[in-house]
Amino acid sequence: MSESGELLSGMALGAFRLNGQFLHVAEDLARPSGMTAAWWQVLGAVLSEPLPVAGIARVMGMTRQGVQRIADLLVERGLAEYRPNPAHRRAKLLRPTRAGLAAIATIDPGHQAFADRLVRELGMEDARQCLAALQRLSAALDRLAEES
Repeated sequence: MSESGELLSGMALGAFRLNGQFLHVAEDLARPSGMTAAWWQVLGAVLSEPLPVAGIARVMGMTRQGVQRIADLLVERGLAEYRPNPAHRRAKLLRPTRAGLAAIATIDPGHQAFADRLVRELGMEDARQCLAALQRLSAALDRLAEES
C-alpha cells in the first residue's frame, strides 16, 4: 500500500476509535440525565436555534432517518417539540422544551469537569491543535465529497 493509502487508513481507523471513545464518554455523561448520547447529540444540535431534521442530520453527519427516529423519541418524551417552519410547510423545526433544557443542564457540570480533565491531560495549546486538525480534516473530506 502507498504512503497516502496508509495515511488514509490510519486517519479513518483513528477517527473510528475516537468516535467510539467519545460515544463512551457521552453515554457516561448523559446517563444521569436519563438521556442517551444520541439524544444529547440531536438535542444539542438545536440548542442555539430550531432546525429541521434534515438540517440536524447535515450538521451532525448523521442520516436523516436516524435523526428523525431520535427526534420523534425526544418529542414523545417531552424533551423536544416540533414547531411550524416558515421556510418549509412540511419540514417542521425541532426545538428543546423546558424539560429538554433541564436535562441538558444536568449534563453540563459533568461535561465541564471532563473537558477540564482532558485539557489538563493534553495542555491547552495541544487541545487547540487537535481541534484545528480535526476541523481541517473534516473540511477536506467535505471538499472531496463535493467533487464526487
